Amino acid sequence: MIEERCIEKGLRMTEQRRVIARVLSEAADHPDAEELHRRAAAIDPNISLATVYRTVKLFEDSGIIERHDFRDGRSRYEESPDEHHDHLIDAKSGRVVEFQSDEIEKLQIEIARKLGYRLIDHRLELYGVPLEDEKK
Repeated sequence: MIEERCIEKGLRMTEQRRVIARVLSEAADHPDAEELHRRAAAIDPNISLATVYRTVKLFEDSGIIERHDFRDGRSRYEESPDEHHDHLIDAKSGRVVEFQSDEIEKLQIEIARKLGYRLIDHRLELYGVPLEDEKK
């Protein structure tokens, strides 16, 4: 849970930060700052959009959450995962599907090695449209 990770890292947890942390922890999607604000303000109407932006920046700088840019012009956020995963983004709806593939992981390591590198990190984003759309 994000709130616990903040406390472990020694961050001062105001009530507004706690609300934002809970909203992020409960998110099944990858909300942007405006959506986080909408959800947090439904719990505490005193939370401003500026507070959300400052809080997600603090959480990101602390390694508690990750920021993604899925080519829609919005930074979107998720809790830093315990285990690595990649993303498939529906180019029509913007829906984000998380997935993990051992085959892709091995292939990336192999490619880096063939090019003379040891892979230390990566981020894979696939963009697609539903197959049903192509049948029409």
